[in-house]
Amino acid sequence: MKNLKVVLVGLPGSGKSTFGRQLSHELRFPFLDLDHQIEEKFAMKIPEIFSIHGEGKFREWETETLAGLLQKDSSFVLATGGGAPCFNDNMDLINASSISVYLDVPLDSISERLRVSKVQNRPMFQGLGQGEITLKLKSLLAERDAFYSQAKIKLSGEDFSAELLMYELINQLKN
Repeated sequence: MKNLKVVLVGLPGSGKSTFGRQLSHELRFPFLDLDHQIEEKFAMKIPEIFSIHGEGKFREWETETLAGLLQKDSSFVLATGGGAPCFNDNMDLINASSISVYLDVPLDSISERLRVSKVQNRPMFQGLGQGEITLKLKSLLAERDAFYSQAKIKLSGEDFSAELLMYELINQLKN
């Protein structure tokens, strides 16, 4: 499998980074996190970019970074930020040069994962109580599901495994 790119999409807290690391280990591919790539490229943390330059500039840099990664002549597993597929035709870009995977995890599971104590690195959820986090997730899902659902593979539930995805990937590659 030459230059297989697997791109994970889904809501914040759906497990893209955690699952991406497991999958990259199984595939023996490098694991990349889009937000970390942006932070390295622009030498700023994501919350800093938002506060100094605003979301518009962040989304522009996100698309530029994503496009650069997808043009690389190498295989990898990439975890995107939750909003990445929803701006600047990024989902089309992702589908054109990778196998996209939507991690469709139940909202109550995500809400539990994002318990108030774990939102320090997630500016979108800071200052929100548990109920507000759940409402925010419902609103995000309503806005973003149409983009996520364009993924080539959809894994639903909370206990999908790297093995299950490997099976799905093999089926995708055969077709």
